Amino acid sequence: MTTESVDQNINYDASGTVDPSSKPLKETLPKDLLSGVVVALVALPLCLGIAQASGAPLISGLIAGIVGGLVISWVSGSHTSVSGPAAALIAVVYAQITQLGFEAFLPAVILAGVFQIILGTLKAGDLVRYFPNSVIKGLLAAIGLIIIIKQVPVLFGLKPDGFFDNLSQMHSGASLIGLISLAVLWGWGFTPLKRIPLPPALFVAIGTVGISSLMSGDAWILQKNHLVNIPMAETFSGLVAKLPSPDYSGFSNINIWLAALTICIVASISTLLNLEATDDLDHKNRKSPPNRELMAQGVGNMVSGFCGGLPLTSVIIRSSVNISSGCETRNSSVIHGIFLLMAVVIFPMAINQIPLACLAAILTVTGFKLASPKLFLTMWRNGMVSFVPFVVTVSAIVATDLLKGIIVGLIVAYVMIKQAAKTEQTEA
Repeated sequence: MTTESVDQNINYDASGTVDPSSKPLKETLPKDLLSGVVVALVALPLCLGIAQASGAPLISGLIAGIVGGLVISWVSGSHTSVSGPAAALIAVVYAQITQLGFEAFLPAVILAGVFQIILGTLKAGDLVRYFPNSVIKGLLAAIGLIIIIKQVPVLFGLKPDGFFDNLSQMHSGASLIGLISLAVLWGWGFTPLKRIPLPPALFVAIGTVGISSLMSGDAWILQKNHLVNIPMAETFSGLVAKLPSPDYSGFSNINIWLAALTICIVASISTLLNLEATDDLDHKNRKSPPNRELMAQGVGNMVSGFCGGLPLTSVIIRSSVNISSGCETRNSSVIHGIFLLMAVVIFPMAINQIPLACLAAILTVTGFKLASPKLFLTMWRNGMVSFVPFVVTVSAIVATDLLKGIIVGLIVAYVMIKQAAKTEQTEA
């Protein structure tokens, strides 16, 4: 490549490859548009499902997805990462909403964003490297188990709590849809369905809407409490008026600050881990600045909290779909946010036909992937130094809460590591 052939308006990396972000918009927009639409189709049922599992208004999940696309994408230094409500936060959000109520919980989301901006300013983005892998794996596995525990009742048309107390109230129609959804999601990769250019979660959402419309009889027809319910209004201003708003008196509550600290820690760890994984998937080998990402997430969480949305992180599923769909720049994430906004404003009636049981199936499969038996076996094979902190972290989180569980796991991990190092020195 000669000097004369280099366009002064285009950046090149060390290998001479053109940085897509410096290409003209007309060259990158077609691929970014396609990626953005595909990511939006994946994100829509996930945003709804995560809000459902968190015990929050379903619209709050969509608000978070919109903010992830329209706000975080502009501040972030990553061209491939997509942010939105995440499964990793379900346990902490559910616990805090149960304790505080949703409107009182929103100030905690705002404060968590402030804490993340401070962490990014202090360049704390590299601290995640000092977290033992066994504790991180235990955190994710515990979240997976909690998701499964909370969503299995919803598969059968029941509320998340008190499953065994309400078996007689199982709804036949919801149960059928939940079981069909599970079967399709589990078997997707083993059938010709995998050739269909649609995300399995979206396919299930659309398919179960069709199934529910064909049902008849009191035992089978889904009632309003078995379906998605997001606000509808004739005008955009009318819709905004129906959105949840923070109870600002909560800022004086110490429990809000503790909730914010927990959200900040878990969201930051999840974001940094997902950011690293996303960079590894990027075939253009671009690296995302972790401290700038923390600040971007902080800005996003502040906006989401003010608008009535759930807390956000960088999410690996949507990011990997973004990359595999051929995204060129961060514009693909922005486009995904635009399409989510359009869905809320233009198609709320269609969204409200989606059965909650199908969302529960999507989340149950997600939870199983986080807490798969294969993971437990792998940690066992890695030896006691890895397995004991892993199991302790899982048990402590499920028995108490995320923050306490992480602290207990870290203490056990460092004790085990120190003991192993001492044993090696003695043997040497």
